[in-house]
Amino acid sequence: MLNFNENLPIYIQIMNLIKKRIIKGELKEGDKLPSVRELSTELKVNPNTIQRSYQELERENLVYTQRGMGTFVTEDQNIIKELKQNVASNLVNSFIEDMKSLGFSLEDIVTIINDKIGEGK
Repeated sequence: MLNFNENLPIYIQIMNLIKKRIIKGELKEGDKLPSVRELSTELKVNPNTIQRSYQELERENLVYTQRGMGTFVTEDQNIIKELKQNVASNLVNSFIEDMKSLGFSLEDIVTIINDKIGEGK
């Protein structure tokens, strides 16, 4: 079950969960998503909330629905690549803004990141 953040609508959190699964490769191009009923049972949320998440993902062209068959991850690798880039960019921007709000300069941030990368080698 997902621990929902009360500051963000649940349908957006479910969209983000599915996007993460796509980025991590847990859901691949053309994979079928769980049915609305299955996912609502798994996450313990109203089926209408899942339906809204799927509709919004479809609007973003990340999934498509085949009547009577279900909802599937897009097979367009460019859309998935763009999703990965957007998520990465948002994470980096958020990190930089958080660090700046703590008083770190861009130079400090770069130094900290380089030091951490150096530790990983």
